Amino acid sequence: MRVLALNCGSSSIKFRSYAVDERGDGGPRRLGGGLVERIGGTATLAFAQEGRPPLGETAAIADHEAAVRRVLDWIRAEPVSLDAVGHRVVHGGERFVQPTLIDGTVAGAIQALEELAPLHNGPSLAGIRACRAALGDRVPLVAVFDTAFHATLPEPAYAYGIPHELAERHGIRRFGFHGLSYQSIVSRYAELAGLDEASVTIVAMHLGNGASAAAIAGGRSRDTSMGFTPLEGLLMGTRSGDLDPAVVGYLARREGVTADEIERWLNERSGLLGLSGSSRDMRDLIAARATDPRARLAVDVFCHRARKYLGAYLAVLGGARAVVFTGGIGEHSPEVRAEICRDAGWCGLALDPDLNGQMIGRPGRISAAGARLEAWVIPTDEEQVIARETARCLAGAR
Repeated sequence: MRVLALNCGSSSIKFRSYAVDERGDGGPRRLGGGLVERIGGTATLAFAQEGRPPLGETAAIADHEAAVRRVLDWIRAEPVSLDAVGHRVVHGGERFVQPTLIDGTVAGAIQALEELAPLHNGPSLAGIRACRAALGDRVPLVAVFDTAFHATLPEPAYAYGIPHELAERHGIRRFGFHGLSYQSIVSRYAELAGLDEASVTIVAMHLGNGASAAAIAGGRSRDTSMGFTPLEGLLMGTRSGDLDPAVVGYLARREGVTADEIERWLNERSGLLGLSGSSRDMRDLIAARATDPRARLAVDVFCHRARKYLGAYLAVLGGARAVVFTGGIGEHSPEVRAEICRDAGWCGLALDPDLNGQMIGRPGRISAAGARLEAWVIPTDEEQVIARETARCLAGAR
């Protein structure tokens, strides 16, 4: 069957089309795909299809629905018909712990969770609406949830220290995110290391504009840095990460604004951008840190937070086979990887500088020969996971 995997971010869409076994077995074969960036203005669009020259253009793309319509125009121009569309949805709450066929009720439930992932669930819903309008009911749509991978978190890892009745009444707990990325990494690491997935015990670090860490034992999530929303945990491009909760009320009183406004600042004005005052892009900050103290501080805080979680998750797991870096920064920044792993001999981790410098956007081991704890770079492939899980969902629905 032919599956389109849609991965809608806050201002971009990654998409891939795959030939997938109808039971979701084996590795999906990529047929084509591309990227729409800078949605909301003059967007850049790129598309490549197997056996044809790539296409690229710029166009005014007002919103995610318009972007998805453009993607579908490309896809439907191909000679092979589309059998299903899989949508990445960031927050599934307690209800959605498996890929789910989308109907009106499911779409409404995803919308109800939008306030918990304001930068992500909205774009996913826009993609769902655009596909339904363009494809009607003849092509099934499936939601694949980032939070589902972390459904295996034990209660001590997901419970917050707030009154139990409040947590129960409002469904407040730690959910975790980047689950599709971690699912991809577990599968790929097992393949590279010659293991079955049930033997994979690693600390995985998804470092990008959104950043998180996960303690994975036996191929399953045991702890993760993001929580009730994607705001908790590591420092990110524009998100604060861990913060004393009293800061919200304090700033609201001092600045004369609502708690909602402070929350917006923590999501959109903080992180690398807030600390540096200049950029949320790690590449810019690395280039500027020698002469710009605020850029240097932003990089140092990012790496310090990541190093702290690395140590914590090694303790949670009682040791691990490897540390795995993925995501835009994790895959492409040897400088950040080296800083996070600096002085980590206490846990048997040491990088090989040459290998670390060579592994940019490609998979490979970066730890020194004989290191007791290995380090790897493994590019994530969320779209492949979406395609495979979509096929499995539909096979189970038959």
